[in-house]
Amino acid sequence: MSENTRSIDLTRVAQNHYRAEAPSGASVEFGSGEGLMTPVELLLAAIAGCSSIDVDTVTSRRTEPTRFTVKAAGEKLDEDGASRLEAIELSFDITFLNDADGQRAKDRVEKLVTLSHDKYCTVSRTVEHGTPVSFHILDSGDD
Repeated sequence: MSENTRSIDLTRVAQNHYRAEAPSGASVEFGSGEGLMTPVELLLAAIAGCSSIDVDTVTSRRTEPTRFTVKAAGEKLDEDGASRLEAIELSFDITFLNDADGQRAKDRVEKLVTLSHDKYCTVSRTVEHGTPVSFHILDSGDD
């Protein structure tokens, strides 16, 4: 693998309950059960999180936001038994103190959101470009 490779390891915790762990040791649990984010919700969180980091990194150099929320939503389609999301939208609600630094940060938000969408957010750009996904079965043998 190259230095540009990104990966996670996924482990089954229980039926329909999984833990994804990054090489850094950070982890997130998800699945389809009470109190768990679904994989689709996790995808929406990844898109919103990726763009949020882009915006937050720059605006926080000026001042801390007083509110920073992002809603990610998409329509789930069923196409002859195959499902996918369409029309994914992010809605940013970011406010800053009403002072000079807050105004400068606020004035940057629209441009930063656009740059994130067009250039920097790897997650949304990957989804929009329809990157192929391949599946492989490893034969680990029987326990």
